[in-house]
Amino acid sequence: MQVKKILALVFTVLGAIGLAFGVLAIFNPGQLTLGQNAWGVAIVGLIFFITGMGLLRSVE
Repeated sequence: MQVKKILALVFTVLGAIGLAFGVLAIFNPGQLTLGQNAWGVAIVGLIFFITGMGLLRSVE
């Protein structure tokens, strides 16, 4: 149970950061300095965020 809760928290935080970074890069072209596609970063961030939230709901 404890590992699942920690993993859910990590996924949620990383997803939120990735989603915010991706959306900012979509609206400000050239902001991603590592050369990744802004849409890809936003979509992966959204997937991680949804996964983390689903895990958090199932733990409680």
